[in-house]
Amino acid sequence: MDIFEKCYNYKDAEIARREGYYPYFIPFSGGDDTVMIYNGAKKIMIGSNNYLGLTHHPKVVEAAKKALEEYGTGRTGSRFLNGTLDIHEQFEQELAEFVGKAAALIFSTGFLVNLGTISTLLGKKDTVIIDRLDHASIVDGCRLSGATIRRYQHNDLDELQAILEEPSNNNGKMLIVDGVFSMEGDIAPLPALCTLAKKYHVRLMVDDAHSIGVLGPQGNGTAAHFGVTDQVDLIMGTFSKSFGAVGGFIAGDKEVIDYIQHNSRSMIFTASLPPSVVASTRAALEIIKNEPERRQRLWEIGDYMRSEFQRMGFDTSVSETPVVPVVIGDNMKTFLFWKSLFEEGVYTNAVIYPAVPSDSARLRTSYIATHTKEQLDFVLEKFHKIGKELGVI
Repeated sequence: MDIFEKCYNYKDAEIARREGYYPYFIPFSGGDDTVMIYNGAKKIMIGSNNYLGLTHHPKVVEAAKKALEEYGTGRTGSRFLNGTLDIHEQFEQELAEFVGKAAALIFSTGFLVNLGTISTLLGKKDTVIIDRLDHASIVDGCRLSGATIRRYQHNDLDELQAILEEPSNNNGKMLIVDGVFSMEGDIAPLPALCTLAKKYHVRLMVDDAHSIGVLGPQGNGTAAHFGVTDQVDLIMGTFSKSFGAVGGFIAGDKEVIDYIQHNSRSMIFTASLPPSVVASTRAALEIIKNEPERRQRLWEIGDYMRSEFQRMGFDTSVSETPVVPVVIGDNMKTFLFWKSLFEEGVYTNAVIYPAVPSDSARLRTSYIATHTKEQLDFVLEKFHKIGKELGVI
């Protein structure tokens, strides 16, 4: 059998493009945080993870420009060999202090953080326990590790405890959970997870991709939000959400980070993060720490949109953050809803299985601290109109 046969037989995307409801890989030509341009037309962006609106912040842009002039465009090599700059190490120390850990390590993408950290720390004789709605990068890291994977229903503490109580072979165990679940918009019950991890002698890792900048007294994540930083072993974060760039990091005990640094294949064999990105994300971190009003505004927007969607009759699942899903259920109706919104000047994300459970297709809306009241009300007006037309509400 030709391994390309499945490629030649794959027609789903082609049909969707031809029928005009294909919602992916949209080539925007410009814009700012809250408005993007497509074929000359403005689209209000409610499908971004740019939670604090920092992608165009003058201080962030200026920091990137300055680093380009000083360091050039890149290091053309891995951190392990020629790719480490002084600003990499300075930023790692700043990140560690920010999330309350002894050390941190920067990777070139958030996906590589989870892939490299999990596959380095776990082996074939170990067990990893994950929430069924954990991010794909966690799942793939677990698969790559070769460890036995046990999954529990989303935030089901009883099922988790039952798994932890199963007879142990005395090999290593790790519990890995998203801080904020990216498709549901809810927060992990971290204090309870810490209690279980301690009781059953399990290491605990929290993926704070959607929490950094959003949760915590300084935007410093889920563990800080609940006051349990000292009970969490590893904290992962990304730069592709609140930091407005790309990359990620893992933070924990110095010895653990040092081990990952010298053994993680996705660290050793990947080119280092470009200096312009390091500089821009460092500038973003300072803004996150020093402008709490952005975070406050973001939460006000999330609460407003969630309550308005619910008032109209939409299903927002278990959302409690500025990530607010609008659950449609049927895939085709979700695509048609997306298409109608796009034509009316609103861009959001159409999400179907396997990114979410089957029969729970949705429009994933997420908000930016710089959205205006006029923009938000425009979005609500279009959702109400189209929701009525399609019989969703």
